[in-house]
Amino acid sequence: MADADEPDILAAAIAGDRDAFEALLRRHYDRIHGLAWQLTGSRADADDIAQDVCCILAEKLSAFRGDAKFTTWLCSIVYNACRDFHRRRSAFTRFTGQLSIMAGLARGPDGRDLYDAVWIESAIARLKPELRDTAVLIAGQQLSHAEAAQILGIAEATVSWRMHEIRRQLAANPGPDD
Repeated sequence: MADADEPDILAAAIAGDRDAFEALLRRHYDRIHGLAWQLTGSRADADDIAQDVCCILAEKLSAFRGDAKFTTWLCSIVYNACRDFHRRRSAFTRFTGQLSIMAGLARGPDGRDLYDAVWIESAIARLKPELRDTAVLIAGQQLSHAEAAQILGIAEATVSWRMHEIRRQLAANPGPDD
């Protein structure tokens, strides 16, 4: 399906067409999962969040009014789902996950998770959470400053300042390979 038919698919999905909703999910699932992975740093967590977002989307799609681009609205839902996920996570949950891996009940992280963890720890993890979230939306999801501002609930000028501050901080404190 071409991007030109997106408004028709979206309208049909909002109207309750199950096939259109499925087409919409297929079209945007990689974005949902990718943003969740970038915000959490874990493929397993991104899998869970993406599944939650698909359920949330089924409930909230009728609330989409077109005030923003659908992808911006969708990224906002994913961003909020990630924030909620982080809030709910407790030390007990992390402990039981590690215990499951040690007991052989679950798989450990794969090479992609390890690569992402190194990248996050060496560059992005040094940033304050609001700067990190801004970097993920702008650099990771390639959203415009206006779209990121809408998702974060801040002024577009604040997004621009944050991106300037991110570049300044990263240049002042280069990673271990620099």
